This record gives sequence, C-alpha cells and structure tokens, in this order.
Amino acid sequence: MNWKWPEAAQIWKGALRKYQYVLLVIAAGVVLLLLPSGGRDSPEAPPAQVEGTSFDLDAFEEKLEAVLSQVEGAGKTKVVLTLDGGSRQVLARNQDREGDGGSSNTVVTVGKGSGAQDVVPLQTVAPQFRGALVVCPGGGNAQVRLKLMEAVSALTGLGADRISVCQGGT
Repeated sequence: MNWKWPEAAQIWKGALRKYQYVLLVIAAGVVLLLLPSGGRDSPEAPPAQVEGTSFDLDAFEEKLEAVLSQVEGAGKTKVVLTLDGGSRQVLARNQDREGDGGSSNTVVTVGKGSGAQDVVPLQTVAPQFRGALVVCPGGGNAQVRLKLMEAVSALTGLGADRISVCQGGT
C-alpha cells in the first residue's frame, strides 16, 4: 500500500530537504544560547572598593576599655588599638557581556536629583586590626593577663602575639 503525502506536505518536505543544513545550524545556535554560561569564559572582576568610610576607632577603644574593666582583677583599663588601613565599602557592579565575547564592568549609581549621583554600597568591611595594648593595674597577674588577652582576641580577631598586656598605675 503506497501512501501519498498531501500536496502542502510535499512542498514542506521539499523545503526542509533543501534547507536542512541551514535549519540544523539554527537549531544548534538556539541550543547553545539556552545553555548556561557558567562564568568560565571570563574571570570575574573583584568588587569595587571605596576607601575612607568612617570607622570610629576611639568609640571602639572606649567600649573595649569599659568591657575589659569589668574583668575581675583588671581594674581601670586603657586600650590602644592600631589598624591596617581603614574600613571600606564593597560597591554594586553591573557586568554587561558584549556580543564579541568581551564584557564591561561598571559601578551601579543612583540619581539623587539635580544631576547628582550616588554609588550603591553592598556592604561595609571593617578595618583589620594590627595590634593592641592593654594597660591596667592587674596586668602583672598572669591569670588576669590571660583573661584580658582572650577577651581582646575574641573582640578584635588578633592573635596572642599581637596583644600586649602591661601593668599600669591606678
């Protein structure tokens, strides 16, 4: 039994046969566009950082002094902290991929009106501490020194080699 295609189907069959390779390339392109890129084709740029946002070192030292003065045997403490640089903000970035495989990376800004622009901060990173000095009347006692060093280390992230506890006057 011979089955015959309808006339419209014959026309489509002929067109598909004639342009089969073109249609195959188009289908492959659509599949490639739908696949996720995975971010392997270009390395991510590090987030932009703005230096100089305020971190109140004096207020932090005062708060630390108040807390350390509560340690049994320490007495009235005085704290001096040193920093490695200041705090910084990580800014929002817009990464546009171009058709030729390149990309552009720009900082996101928001208009404030009257032509002024502000950057969009994602987070503020606190400064890293370099060292700490604690002076108190109980600094000569080994147990008090250990408690103070542990407290300063927990609050600043400094190691014991970067914290000095000294005995001072009242």
